[in-house]
Amino acid sequence: MTTADMALREDPSYNKISKRFHENPDEFADAFARAWFKLLHRDMGPKTRYMGPEVPDEELIWQDPVPAGSNNYDIDKVKNLITDAGLSIQEMIETAWASASTFRGSDMRGGANGARIRLAPQKDWEANNPTQLSKILSIYESISNETGASIADVIILAGNLAIEMASGIEVPFTPGRGDATQDQTDIESFEVLEPKSDAFRNYHAQGVNTAPEEIMLDKAQLLGLTAPEMTVLIGGLRSLGISMNGYGLFTEDSNKLSNDYFKTLLDMSVQWKPNGTGNSYEAFDRKTGEKVRTASRSDLVFGSNSQLRAIAEVYAEDDSEEKFNTDFISAWNKVMNADRFDVQ
Repeated sequence: MTTADMALREDPSYNKISKRFHENPDEFADAFARAWFKLLHRDMGPKTRYMGPEVPDEELIWQDPVPAGSNNYDIDKVKNLITDAGLSIQEMIETAWASASTFRGSDMRGGANGARIRLAPQKDWEANNPTQLSKILSIYESISNETGASIADVIILAGNLAIEMASGIEVPFTPGRGDATQDQTDIESFEVLEPKSDAFRNYHAQGVNTAPEEIMLDKAQLLGLTAPEMTVLIGGLRSLGISMNGYGLFTEDSNKLSNDYFKTLLDMSVQWKPNGTGNSYEAFDRKTGEKVRTASRSDLVFGSNSQLRAIAEVYAEDDSEEKFNTDFISAWNKVMNADRFDVQ
């Protein structure tokens, strides 16, 4: 036997468990069956993705259960109430992104369905700006109570509405999300989904040593985004003022969706220099030497990496604004619905 085997007898904590299973073989058989089932199904996502006649009736907390949502409400009324609430475009977009971007295609966890952003631990994550989030969610909960829409639907609909206001283009919306409860949420299990870096929001936590542009690629892969989708999303979010550290905000009107971010990013009249923080750079006018803007490593990689620069140059063209807006809305919609297994 190995030391691991011996530990089941010699370690005081393990010994209690081993003795209990030894004295209760039926309990042991049930525990083993449940552990084996979890091992084989852990990366399949919620129970709604299971198929076949042997799907168990019991719902388990590690499956991240979400109650069925409703389609039976007036979407226009919800949008009007959101508009009347007086939230900024940035507040609505940040909340929708924070909710939906937790999705992981690796194990089909996270996402906006369930509105777990209002529950522990997500409501307290630094990346989600808890103070602002609490204010916004209280408004959304009131709208949900008045209209019958789930909070999860209100969150996404508000984000879509913000983009419609900024672009003048209708953003597709599919209702039917449900709202999970705290009892349906394993706090420790969800803690591993906390973003320590999110280039889409220009967020990079203190003490994270991995380069933000590397984590950006990992997050894009988890969200199922292609390189063009990742690029257009970051460009669009920056143009709308989404940047927790204030870097990469190059546009004059942050309430208008535009390709100005890429036009400015590729401007050759400035020279970028590191400012000593390790994650940000400052641009100086080549003629006057004046400092004109600041950007993060995640921003500048779209100018320094040859593949990403090629994509950025397409979106920076004067005649690319329509393509940019269309592609941004398509990529946005993809993230907002990444966990909608019921409609895929």
